[in-house]
Amino acid sequence: MEYLVTIGLEVHAQIRTQSKMFCGCSAEVANAAPNTHVCPTCMGLPGALPYINRRAVELAALTGLALNCRIEHNNVISRKNYFYPDLPSSYQRSQFDDPLCVAGWVEIAGEDGTRRIGLTRVHIEEDTGKLNHQADGSSLVDFNRAGVPLMEIVSEPDLTSPDEARRYFQKLQQLLRWIGVNTGNMEEGALRCDANVSVRPVGQKEYGAKVEIKNMNSFRAVERALTYEIQRQKAALDAGETIRQSTRGWDEARSVTVEQRLKEGSEDYRYFPEPDIPPLRLSDEWIAARQAELPELPAARSARFIAAYGLSATDAEVLTADRADSEYFEQAVAAAQAQGVGARDVAIWVTGELFRLTKETGESLGDIHDRFKPAYVGEVIALLANGTITRTSAKEVFEASFRDGSAPAQVVHARGLAVIGGGDALAGLAREAIANNPKSVADYKSGKVVAIKFLVGQVMKASKGQANPQAAQAALEEELGRV
Repeated sequence: MEYLVTIGLEVHAQIRTQSKMFCGCSAEVANAAPNTHVCPTCMGLPGALPYINRRAVELAALTGLALNCRIEHNNVISRKNYFYPDLPSSYQRSQFDDPLCVAGWVEIAGEDGTRRIGLTRVHIEEDTGKLNHQADGSSLVDFNRAGVPLMEIVSEPDLTSPDEARRYFQKLQQLLRWIGVNTGNMEEGALRCDANVSVRPVGQKEYGAKVEIKNMNSFRAVERALTYEIQRQKAALDAGETIRQSTRGWDEARSVTVEQRLKEGSEDYRYFPEPDIPPLRLSDEWIAARQAELPELPAARSARFIAAYGLSATDAEVLTADRADSEYFEQAVAAAQAQGVGARDVAIWVTGELFRLTKETGESLGDIHDRFKPAYVGEVIALLANGTITRTSAKEVFEASFRDGSAPAQVVHARGLAVIGGGDALAGLAREAIANNPKSVADYKSGKVVAIKFLVGQVMKASKGQANPQAAQAALEEELGRV
């Protein structure tokens, strides 16, 4: 039987603030000792009153604007009631009927062109604590993470394959990092994803039973978990079984989803407005201030790179994958153009040699900015273009400058890499090549003028690539005329 697949993602992104959502505890909890960033408020102790983190609301609204959402003027924080050991108050402060951001969209590239994936909402809430499972079967609870500001970004059920889901999640990570609201670090739990997936026969209008998959902490896990679950549901339907609405966990080690509980509905959470936090009223001026705070986004910057610098779509996409990379590139272009070097040459060296080196060292362009200054890229290209160094030497100069931060001209001088363009040094190399290769000399003398190319190669080899090829050939021709 043919089936239709429907997927929606719920992405949980910690908001990068100094303090927690409803108290003054530090939100920098990734490497902290367990239960050291806690207070009566985030522990949910009786009588401890919350107060809202203004910057967290601002960054969540900034996210909504980046995702093409409408910012709601009236917002209510609600209590979502349920109990797990990592939720100290037995309820989570979240949003229900009155989310901060609604009706947005994200565009992802696919084989058939760009696809727009709708967003239902972006709402703010507090994170839960973390369970650390022990070898003996017990679990320890670390409440440091409880109360860290969190956004939940909920997509429409517009995704139709695991591959689309992965690309959508990757796009979200890029945007969140780009605007500086989230680290994108999935290993530390700063960015997490739950997936809702259903399968139904082609021709059936009603969606199939929705199954939620949790515990996915990588793009690969999202794609693999969805692939497994879709096949599981298809096999069950083919066998005449009924799919139950449930929550399942992704077991990375066994590459299977495992049922955890039957799926709750919103009524099970008994939402009601948080009595200790008044409604948020966001003015037009406040929203306009967030809009002014929004930087140029990746798609717009990519289009500008193509139009302004003549880059290919591929190079523009690579150079705008990360905001720090794109800013480094623009600074390199500005410095290079002052030396008569074009943007496309800069792009070739950045996407080629520079990205090769940063991949090797595990650094980003933001990390190396102060050591290997953007202007150095254009300096190397200019030294090559004006004949000071050869292409072989240019790569050596580029790498040496990258590793120790020396200016390219200093590297050329210190290593003696300037082109050998004539004089006694080049004449000596030409005589040496002639003396060591009598057969090629004889071939040249007998009329096989192409034989001189081999001799030029020998001069280049002896000079370690520093000889000017044209000058080397001229020196050989002069010396051969004397043989």
